[in-house]
Amino acid sequence: MDIEIKAPAFPESIADGEVAAWHKSEGEAVARDELIVEIETDKVVLEVVAPADGVITRIHARQGDTVQSEQLLAVMEQGPVAAATLASKAATIATATTVKDTATAELMGPAARQLVEKHKLDISAIKGSGKGGRISKEDVLNYMNARDVSPTTVPMPLSVGTAVVEKMPVGPSSERVERRVPMTRMRAKIAERLLNATHETAMLSTFNEVNMAPVMALRSKYKDQFEKTHNGTRLGFMGFFVKAACEALKRFPAVNASIDGNDVVYHGYQDIGVAVSTEGGLVVPVLRDADFMSLADIEAAIRDMGLRAKDNKLSIEDMTGGTFTVTNGGVFGSLLSTPILNPPQTGILGMHKIQDRPMAVDGQVVVLPMMYLALTYDHRLIDGKTAVQFLVAIKDLIEDPARILLQL
Repeated sequence: MDIEIKAPAFPESIADGEVAAWHKSEGEAVARDELIVEIETDKVVLEVVAPADGVITRIHARQGDTVQSEQLLAVMEQGPVAAATLASKAATIATATTVKDTATAELMGPAARQLVEKHKLDISAIKGSGKGGRISKEDVLNYMNARDVSPTTVPMPLSVGTAVVEKMPVGPSSERVERRVPMTRMRAKIAERLLNATHETAMLSTFNEVNMAPVMALRSKYKDQFEKTHNGTRLGFMGFFVKAACEALKRFPAVNASIDGNDVVYHGYQDIGVAVSTEGGLVVPVLRDADFMSLADIEAAIRDMGLRAKDNKLSIEDMTGGTFTVTNGGVFGSLLSTPILNPPQTGILGMHKIQDRPMAVDGQVVVLPMMYLALTYDHRLIDGKTAVQFLVAIKDLIEDPARILLQL
């Protein structure tokens, strides 16, 4: 019995997708729920799995092809996997040097896998810099560059005093290597959205600094008990900022609004997007109704979204919507930045590195753990006064975290 394998149904916000990588070839056996092919869209990489046990008989959409929603990708013949064992082994032997038949390929993202397959690289020679040895696209490019510019020897008779040098090593500095690779679909869409944000909004940023000592003391005192009580969920800083943002958004509805043509849409809920860095680029999964979530719920949800983002497990629904965004460049060491809006949202909060600085407190110089905060906002809707007051409200809530619980 033949079964058609189709692309997932894309939502209205996504027009099409691109076949990023095939994990199975024609004539190869597959087991039910085994990964067959990855489809890269503008927002997320979607995985298509086998609907039943059987053998892939024909592939209709090759790697790099653009596919539409529910388009036919392949056809498989349903049947016991055991019956197709010989065909599967033959395919494995024939493609033993390719990425998809090595155990190490499990540690690669779609972009890295595509490069390795295209250039027929030995994956065992590539060292992964990611968590658990995961190989990124950058690791593959670094390997290729190092391989291409590795020292070689060429005949170069040169007189040096009375001796003659027959050969001289040529180091990396003797070549100027360039490599052109196409943008991934997701990276190109991110670039397009960022450019649209700069062209279509009146972005302006305001800054403040917050004393993190109260939150750090609270976290230090209760983090062990918090983790035990909430089944291993760690108490971080992001939960405090999300809760503070929710409270500030209630006080300043314009920051929680969006512009739709000539209308202003005021949202009566707080759906907070949290920026997460992945191999493919920055994604912003959304915490729905974050104002009703506890600190433990927020921390657990952020950790789950971060893990799923790195494994390309986020769904399109996870990243749709959002009324406000929080991003933390401090985890990479950023001391100060101006985040770019995530349209149609009108505000984004940027957190940064916590750094000890001398501060004047009651006429005395005291060293305190300080963090710069940045609020980028759309000046078409939000006045400077409102933006500054919003940021001060977050500062006050973080510096006295009890006010978050008391909603003061």
